Amino acid sequence: MRILVTGATGTLGGALLPALVKAGHQVRALSRAKRESRGNVEWVWGDLISDAGVEDAVRGMDAVAHLATSGRKGRGAVDVPGTRMLIAAARAAGVPHLLFTSLVGADRVRTGYPGYKREAESLVAGSGLGWTVLRATPFHQWLDRRLSEVAALPVLPVDRSVPWQPVHTGEVAARAADLLAGGPAGAVEFGGPQVLGTDDLVETWLRAKDLRRPRLPVRFPGRQYAAQRAGLLLTDATPKGRITWHDYLLPPAPAPSDDFATEHTASPTSPANQPEQDPDLRVYGGDEGYERPTRS
Repeated sequence: MRILVTGATGTLGGALLPALVKAGHQVRALSRAKRESRGNVEWVWGDLISDAGVEDAVRGMDAVAHLATSGRKGRGAVDVPGTRMLIAAARAAGVPHLLFTSLVGADRVRTGYPGYKREAESLVAGSGLGWTVLRATPFHQWLDRRLSEVAALPVLPVDRSVPWQPVHTGEVAARAADLLAGGPAGAVEFGGPQVLGTDDLVETWLRAKDLRRPRLPVRFPGRQYAAQRAGLLLTDATPKGRITWHDYLLPPAPAPSDDFATEHTASPTSPANQPEQDPDLRVYGGDEGYERPTRS
């Protein structure tokens, strides 16, 4: 299949590209920066805010994986208007399948970032194209970065009433690749293997980073945290991820084997199966999702 990936330089995009290449697909990746095509990935320039280059990017594709997002602080600049532009281009080009990545709970939470995702989901479902919406729970990698950002504080604020269901981006990418190969599937949810309280999440992270920080009990404000507190951002859908938060942070040693290839790839948490540790991914870039360009 010929597949276009938007948001290809983000965390999930960096895991999806090699998964699609490994599955034998012809991959085209959309980027706001000029990039040299390497290996089995064709990089093309395009901007989902201005719509420049998008028509050319979708031409001749069998499917589009729409991962690009303006993030939690981007006010839906790409999630809504960018999705609308991409749908128009895909419809004009006759693309038969559009996969859109969203959040578990986007269909139940109407405010903030989930609200933008919900609106974009509605556009995809009403596009007239064959469509799949893949809703995932928060990524291990995102939570790891978020905790790193607050680790400099003298105390870590912890709301023990907020549950989390972290999932590995590599497993979300594998699920997305399967859905692209299988054709339009409607709305699909994918979550991590376990639900953790914030206290357990932080304790495991501190132990993995060999840090000591006192924890301050707080109650996170806002309607989104209220929804998360009520369990609206959790899923019991199957299949689900297998890599736990603990195993992501503290990967178990692979079992000894006489076969070198098996020894280095058998564990789902081994470096060979960690997309963000793949040295070949350095050509994919590392920006997170999609942010509005700034003037120099």
